[in-house]
Amino acid sequence: MQTLVTDLLVTLAYGVVGVVLMGIGYVLVDVATPGRLNELIWTQRNRNAALLLASNLAGVGITVVAAIVASEDDFVLGIVGAASYGILGLVIMAAAFVLLDVATPGKLGEILVDPQPHPAVWVSSVIHLATGAIIAAAIS
Repeated sequence: MQTLVTDLLVTLAYGVVGVVLMGIGYVLVDVATPGRLNELIWTQRNRNAALLLASNLAGVGITVVAAIVASEDDFVLGIVGAASYGILGLVIMAAAFVLLDVATPGKLGEILVDPQPHPAVWVSSVIHLATGAIIAAAIS
């Protein structure tokens, strides 16, 4: 019984770290886009903003999963690794967003709020997913 309780508490801790990191990712995407994500996604049903946010959250999730798997049942290593690698992933995703914005025509933030689907959002979204995968590979 004690093992079950311990496992549940460990799972809860990892879940909290993952949700906090995804919350930070949400805020970063919200800052990068003109307007508020709540309004853009849930009220205006903006697909561009939704796609970018979803890819950011998936990228963070990929990183956190890899950190948990790499911890080899060492809770302290796992929780610190998940938090640290998650923050690193968010920093790299933000840097990649800025670099893509500088390297391409127009302002990526403005493209994200366009009600018409735009291919540049797919490119930016893949960068988020690739970043999560790259960090996951580096962890293992």
